[in-house]
Amino acid sequence: MTALQKKIDFVGFITVERANPNGDPLSGNQPRTDYDNYGEISDVCLKRKIRNRLQDMGETIFVQSSDRADDGCDSLKTRCEKVLGKDPQKKMGRKDFEQAACKAWLDVRAFGQLFAFKAGKGSDDEGNTDGVSIGVRGPVSIHTAVSVDPINASSMQITKSVNGEPTKDGKKSSDTMGMKHRVDFGVYKMQGSINVQLAEKTGLSEEDAEHIKNALVTLFENDVSSARPEGSVEMTEFYWIVHPNKSGKVSSAKIHRSVKAKKKDGVSRARELADYEFDDSELNSVDGLKIEHYREGELVS
Repeated sequence: MTALQKKIDFVGFITVERANPNGDPLSGNQPRTDYDNYGEISDVCLKRKIRNRLQDMGETIFVQSSDRADDGCDSLKTRCEKVLGKDPQKKMGRKDFEQAACKAWLDVRAFGQLFAFKAGKGSDDEGNTDGVSIGVRGPVSIHTAVSVDPINASSMQITKSVNGEPTKDGKKSSDTMGMKHRVDFGVYKMQGSINVQLAEKTGLSEEDAEHIKNALVTLFENDVSSARPEGSVEMTEFYWIVHPNKSGKVSSAKIHRSVKAKKKDGVSRARELADYEFDDSELNSVDGLKIEHYREGELVS
């Protein structure tokens, strides 16, 4: 595979309509917000969806969701030992282990991974069962996605009207009450980068970067749930920016700031995508960049 030679930045705008893009378990699974009521989608959530899309595309993924495991492994340690052998951190040595793990799994060479497993019982002469922790630092970094404007979240009470367990008298038990939360409408900005120097260490290639791009463009395909009905969350605008060299034409911070979204004049509260306008003129003014612009999954420029 061709080694990655040029720095990459990316910026995307995620449209959410009557859905919960990322629930907060510490707040009854309500949509994540900061103290100013701007909506958030955590970087961990975004990486999970990228991994899922890569897995859909046939790529080999280390951190798989339990309900999507495709190799019969029930834990990360089981998966690691299935591919690399028993107690590979101790037997292979740190450098050889890092290289083997990066070669085996795309998400490891992209996002990095901390391998911290206990060794098998009686694994050394002294009966020490402590493992050796090895960390791989990945070249792909992703920010928490934040809504362009404060969001309006609404909640509805739901009921379960069927018995979960048999009753003694065979009659219907009392309804079980619950809550369901959603964002009425919001546009979230996500952004990230791929560092060439770290890519050289993990072996992330041009082909790997292309797979990650395709995953981001189609991020919410095959992601349907009761909280996110089909079509309710979409990567609406996406920019893939390739610099002419390893270090970058300008800083990632400047690239990320150069693409903006704002409500159109006269719109007090955005209720649909048409209430927003997107401005990439500052990005296009930077010489030497190769820019791919996708809208609703289709390449437009």
